[in-house]
Amino acid sequence: MAVRILLVDDHQVLREGLGSLLAQQPGMEVVGEAGDGMTALRLVRELQPDIVIMDVNMEGMDGIDATRMITREHPNTKVLALSMYLRKTFVSEMFKSGATGYLLKDNAFVEIVEAINTVAQGNKYVCAKVAALLVDEYVQSGQGLVAQNPLTKRETEVIRMLTNGKTSKEIGLITKTSVKTVDACRRRIMQKLGINSVAELVKYAIREGLTTVDH
Repeated sequence: MAVRILLVDDHQVLREGLGSLLAQQPGMEVVGEAGDGMTALRLVRELQPDIVIMDVNMEGMDGIDATRMITREHPNTKVLALSMYLRKTFVSEMFKSGATGYLLKDNAFVEIVEAINTVAQGNKYVCAKVAALLVDEYVQSGQGLVAQNPLTKRETEVIRMLTNGKTSKEIGLITKTSVKTVDACRRRIMQKLGINSVAELVKYAIREGLTTVDH
């Protein structure tokens, strides 16, 4: 039986190109495409793919939030991240959200095929550059990836969404909490970090790779 694949990326050319190549692979079938996280979630519900190849940075619901919701609602669907970003926070958050692999877009197509086959068999996969990043972070921290982050998982999610332009209401919808709860979380974050302004919060997020704001 062919591995059923859903492609999620906000660049149509990439989706079409990758989809065309995967369609030629024996044992693989591209069952759909999406350009954002919300569409991806809807298509996963409709199509029940085996694997979702997920872009990380997209407008609206990004790949991290989409992965979290997909893996929570559909535990049998595997998510393989395919990103142009080699950032410790992106890698860490994708795996925390339930992804089973992380590749960079500059990897050769043959490695993408290898990753799909590996993930389909129930194993995790990272490309060489991501593996090197994980090892470096482990050695530097002595404990593991982003071990020095003083924020909880939820606080890290909130600061990332805030500094990427989402409102408290939008964050509340994504996290299924009230605006009041989101605002309280923001105040707690700023208190933990000793930050007194949104500008300082953005600087912190950029430094830690929590936002895609240009810098």
